[in-house]
Amino acid sequence: MGDIETHPRIEQIDRVAPALRVLLGEPNAPALVRWQSEPHRNAIVIDARTDVSDTIEAIRTAIALAPKPVAVTVTGIGTFVASQPEPPGRVAGKVAFVTGAAQGFGAGIAEGLAAQGAYVVVADMNVKGAEETAHRINETVGAARCIGLSVNVTDSGSLQEAMRKTVLRFGGIDIVVSNAGVLKAGSVKTQPVQDFEFVTRVNYTGYFLVVQHAAPIMAALHAADPRLMTDVIQINSKSGLEGSNKNGAYAGSKFGGIGLTQSFALELIQDGIKVNSICPGNFFDGPLWSDPENGLFAQYLRAGKVPGAQTTDDVRRFYEAKVPMGRGCTVPDVLRAIYYLVEQQYETGQALPVTGGQVMLN
Repeated sequence: MGDIETHPRIEQIDRVAPALRVLLGEPNAPALVRWQSEPHRNAIVIDARTDVSDTIEAIRTAIALAPKPVAVTVTGIGTFVASQPEPPGRVAGKVAFVTGAAQGFGAGIAEGLAAQGAYVVVADMNVKGAEETAHRINETVGAARCIGLSVNVTDSGSLQEAMRKTVLRFGGIDIVVSNAGVLKAGSVKTQPVQDFEFVTRVNYTGYFLVVQHAAPIMAALHAADPRLMTDVIQINSKSGLEGSNKNGAYAGSKFGGIGLTQSFALELIQDGIKVNSICPGNFFDGPLWSDPENGLFAQYLRAGKVPGAQTTDDVRRFYEAKVPMGRGCTVPDVLRAIYYLVEQQYETGQALPVTGGQVMLN
């Protein structure tokens, strides 16, 4: 992409690309739009205006006066080339940005969304893992519909760069799954404040920053066509619905996340952005729980959270017995909740439990 970050009109690209997804797409089915610096021989050419809204209106007028082009060149900004997504599925043609997606729940969510027709950005601090996961998904679905990007959700610059690359590659974002999270268990009597602040920074501040950078991009799509809505979905936890013994940093960050979800929902609905949280039960088979060194079974055993437990298997059986349905949460359980929230046009600001009956709303 060359020196795109120093492009004098990079902010216009962020708004023009989502608008062109609408203008060059089909009714209720935005196109994919990819930016390139080189001209396209079949493009219509528009002179950029000082104000980006005026630029978009000039493009809209030009498209209305001629057969719909495959590309639009905006002088001083670049060329936007459109393609019509064709994959079937419950989220067909949507662009999904999934954080913490190199492994575990996040990777499973990315795989599921791609299998249902989405174009997916696998975003993770572990860029090698993100790229490998994206490559594996592309091989599975038989098309290049995923990319892996480096993202640190606590770093505003990192998020801005990743989302800009998403806009340049796909033209915008329809679904954000804020999944990146960490956990450090410990008693309030003894937990180092550095651990508490680390958990809060990733789980709470990180969610805020993800939405802060995604919201303007998503709003641009709605501005071009007010019928279109987009989705922010935070992967929260059952610990966001009830306290967690000797795990206050995590539960507090998740309670706070639901407060952010409700507040964002009230603010962003004017931009056609629905904001909801999913509160899964325990994903016992993922690395968060099962990693032999740093997983929760090992952490809880060391912290003495389970009286009498001698092994991690003892800890696992203790937590499985707490679930009325007798098992942990799985990726397909969470994916069904994601599809529901995306498809349901009359739902925002909710915290949806997926807990096997372990936690029930009052």
